[in-house]
Amino acid sequence: MRKENELSHDSLYRKSKIDNFYFKTTEEVGDLKGLIGQERAETAMTFGLSVEHNSYHIYIRGAKGTGKTTFARNIIEAIAREKTLPFDWCYVYNFLQPEMAKAIRMPSGIGRLLKRDMEEMVEELILQVSKAFNSDDYDRQRNEITKGLQEEKNRYLLMLTEFANERDHIIKFTSTGFIFKLKTADGELDEEDLVEMDEDTKRKLKKYREEVQEAALEVLLKLKNLERNAKKQLLELENRVGTFVINPIIGQLLEKYRDCEGILEYLKGVEGDLLDNIYHFILEEDEEFINIREKIEGNSFLKRYRVNLFIDNSHLEGAPVIMEFNPTMNKLTGSIDYISENGVMKTNFLQIKPGAIHLANGGYLIIEANKLLVNPYAWDTLKRILQTKEITVENMGSQLGILDIASIKLEPIPIQIKLVLIGGEYLHHLLTHYDEDFQKYFKVLVDFDEEMDRTHETELMMAKFVASYTKSKGLRPFDGESVGRLIEYSSRLVENQNKLSSRFNKIIEIIVEADQWAAVMKSEIITKKHVIMAIEEKQYRNDKYQYKVHEGFKNKNILIDVKGEKVGVINALSVLQLGDYSFGKPNVITVTTSLGRKGIVNIEREVDLSGSSYDKGILILTGYLQEQFAQEGPLSLSAYICFEQSYGGVDGDSASSTELYGILSSLSGTPIKQYIAVTGSVNQKGYIQPVGGVNYKIEGFFNVCKSRGLSGRQGVIIPEQNIENLMLSEEVIEAVKDGSFHIYSVKHINEGIEILMGESHKVIIDRVRRKLEKYRRALKEEK
Repeated sequence: MRKENELSHDSLYRKSKIDNFYFKTTEEVGDLKGLIGQERAETAMTFGLSVEHNSYHIYIRGAKGTGKTTFARNIIEAIAREKTLPFDWCYVYNFLQPEMAKAIRMPSGIGRLLKRDMEEMVEELILQVSKAFNSDDYDRQRNEITKGLQEEKNRYLLMLTEFANERDHIIKFTSTGFIFKLKTADGELDEEDLVEMDEDTKRKLKKYREEVQEAALEVLLKLKNLERNAKKQLLELENRVGTFVINPIIGQLLEKYRDCEGILEYLKGVEGDLLDNIYHFILEEDEEFINIREKIEGNSFLKRYRVNLFIDNSHLEGAPVIMEFNPTMNKLTGSIDYISENGVMKTNFLQIKPGAIHLANGGYLIIEANKLLVNPYAWDTLKRILQTKEITVENMGSQLGILDIASIKLEPIPIQIKLVLIGGEYLHHLLTHYDEDFQKYFKVLVDFDEEMDRTHETELMMAKFVASYTKSKGLRPFDGESVGRLIEYSSRLVENQNKLSSRFNKIIEIIVEADQWAAVMKSEIITKKHVIMAIEEKQYRNDKYQYKVHEGFKNKNILIDVKGEKVGVINALSVLQLGDYSFGKPNVITVTTSLGRKGIVNIEREVDLSGSSYDKGILILTGYLQEQFAQEGPLSLSAYICFEQSYGGVDGDSASSTELYGILSSLSGTPIKQYIAVTGSVNQKGYIQPVGGVNYKIEGFFNVCKSRGLSGRQGVIIPEQNIENLMLSEEVIEAVKDGSFHIYSVKHINEGIEILMGESHKVIIDRVRRKLEKYRRALKEEK
């Protein structure tokens, strides 16, 4: 056994030095400012937010739980408070193009004033217009016009009657015009009586009839002119009265909003439309006592003078920061509501609702990338808005080619926005590779690391994080030892003694559960005992499958030996992962070798149970054997490698060194110690390479050995590079400390050979070489 390769218990775990903490409890610790260990991300975020360009939007990349969303919101809100307030936006009735609602931009806070002033204007107009048009003076002037008209009409009709009488005709007035009758001393003369008259009389009466008809036509034209003039006078009177009422009211508004060009243009349109439709504001005599607001609500025409306060930024302190957690197309671009009137769906400019992009205009919009991409048309619509720099409310029906039932169009609103997408690394790679527009608009990558260096400074910052979180959530304070244990747990999460995890959601889980255990135990302070209980209980809740697997080992349903020695049989170490829970599971690998030309046969691959990484490891073994033993002749070998009792598939190359030991054992006839398990990949030169999940692997084999009975000789071999990854359980550390379990590290396959087979690697290699030469000669003789 190579003692120089054995690790001491001190190297298996890095404890946190409690003496470095200056506090007794986290109540004495100040709040955390900023992030821990994300300097690259902070620098990139600050740069991205400072660039005022439409192509420099931001993608925040990182694993779940690293604080991306909280960081983005906090830093953006801090910057946004220093920005100027963006404009308010209102949609109003378009008097020139009624089918298209007009958008008006105005300084923040003005939109609310305009909305209120327009409502008050309509109420005031109803009162003043009704008062003016129901006044005695208005009635007198109107009556004078109508009386003058009637007098003139009577005068012309009288003249026509006298003219007709002089020509032996009677005129009767009807609603459709005049009726002419011949007149005699006895009365009217029928048309049949003309037959008995002489020709001179007939000619005379015919001439009279023509003269009367011409006179009647002339009078009719004059009457039309009189009515037209009277109507004109009435309209002029109406306009004078309307102007008298409207001008002071509109004049006040024009003066109030003289600095806002868009509002002035709108108010001038309102003034002209009011004069044309002044009669809508007149209360009838039986309406004088009704509520004015009821009249306004019940009169759909008067709604055209209302204002849809589309975006109101008066409540903000700086630029808006909007987080949209459900970025559907309608949530982003707004919607148009519809009202059913007599079974017909109708809408107007008052039914337009803003979306997240409208609300974030002039500020910042934060969206989770995966939620954006799963909503139909949302991503394409967002890119189009970034390209055109303007937005209008869009309906899903128009995107699907379905007839849009909206009877109104909207004037687009220009957009100035900083967009922040939050997502994972894989999604970022997909977008970069498959969507050329993504690289065009998202030029700033804020990359969150899942781990950070474990230094004295970062440990203190971790203590500040615990203090900030417990204070903000009203939890119990942590003492120094409990913070230290939490730091050690953080290193365990990333499996590195020199690193801490940046996935603070995992740390928060332990904080919350430790507080609960402290409550159960009626402790006012969270101690190390409560943190350990939180960790262990969390593991217990999730380890059902692990228990079943180790129960199989204990009952010997899964075959494995942890005592004795065997040729071509070796114990490998693997990790099973179920969701976010992982545990180690030993695997028996068997190797058989014989004379042949097939080389190394991967049984897992032959039955489609292996992944590409595992297949690569098998090919690397072939390369090693070729270099070591096939320099003077071909490799005359058939070797079969099998993961015993494995039915769910195998992947990864962490068992490649284990398999090589098995091949060398089978060829040399040298038995392998079954109480030593192995993990580590190997390259073609025989050097051992690091692997993942080393803590789970060691603990998995230790638990099997413990269930079978610790002999004092059992242990594992790991790559030397994995020493810094060791953050083992206290039980394993104690077993190593008292000599009942051993952990070895190796740099080369030769070191592992001597530990596993108890002989010099040169002896083993020489035996393998002689066996392969024997195979080669046998094949040569057969040929």
